[in-house]
Amino acid sequence: MAAERIIIGSRGSELALWQAHWVQGELLKRFPNLEIPIEIIKTKGDKVLDSPLSQIGDKGLFTREIEGALLTKQIDLAVHSLKDLPTHLPDGLTLGAICEREDVRDVFIPHPDNPEKILSGQPQGAQIATGSLRRKCQLLSLRPDFEIIDIRGNLNTRMKKLGESSWAGMILARAGVVRLGWEARIGENIDAETILPAVGQGALGIEIRVGDARTAELAKSLHHHITAQAALAERALLRKLEGGCQVPIGTFGRVGNENGDQVLKLDAIVGSLDGKTIVRGKMHGHISSAESIGTRLAETLLAGGADRILDAIRSASVPQAGDGGN
Repeated sequence: MAAERIIIGSRGSELALWQAHWVQGELLKRFPNLEIPIEIIKTKGDKVLDSPLSQIGDKGLFTREIEGALLTKQIDLAVHSLKDLPTHLPDGLTLGAICEREDVRDVFIPHPDNPEKILSGQPQGAQIATGSLRRKCQLLSLRPDFEIIDIRGNLNTRMKKLGESSWAGMILARAGVVRLGWEARIGENIDAETILPAVGQGALGIEIRVGDARTAELAKSLHHHITAQAALAERALLRKLEGGCQVPIGTFGRVGNENGDQVLKLDAIVGSLDGKTIVRGKMHGHISSAESIGTRLAETLLAGGADRILDAIRSASVPQAGDGGN
């Protein structure tokens, strides 16, 4: 009798493949008789490498082609960095699982020749590289003197570019850096409340077809409830703001125990592209109200001036993009 076969779809970067192989390995631990090949699919974000994300950016930049392969049954499940996955999924697709979250923080990677390893210790006018408007906004809010350098490419490419540059350093997501074994290059782990992470940062999202009961059963075995509730609050906030990945939005959901109850705390900011205007808020409630917490915090931000920031960015008619997987 032939082994049951489930095909995973993934982007082809080293980090994306690490994630796909991790899911493959975890599924094989639980279902050792499965055959689980990985199919590499190039997305628009992988193909267009000569332009800043802020000039390409449309929703689904790193997911659309993979979702197309899901819908045509070329693959059975897709592994995404959750922060790359739009809050509105195509008809016929759903999130089958959100995996346990890694460290959500961003990190500062100093240039190999830079003796100052801490972000706040960088000199006046230091050049800091990032491909993320969320990071750019918050960096400029903290240090308006920084010169922000746009950077594209996978993690290895970015490390190479940094080494060949005169930049002081760059900002990346800690989860990806650690997954690929670059932890020794980290100069500083930046507190998550100093630079709020991207929606879903550090978590993997498993996307499947609606109605595919067998794949749903497999995916469910990887689901992590606490991570999922925190991420669902973050995604509900983003959905209400109607930002997609088009504006500098940072948010951080986490769950703790208070008097025997699981309490979800959510922080968020919306900022202008130059970092001069920041609207920040926080909200908490029972974990069972995760999506409501996200929606209500978004409403609070909008009432506090985030609506004017969003309108200004939209009226500029310049599409913006998100963190691009790193």
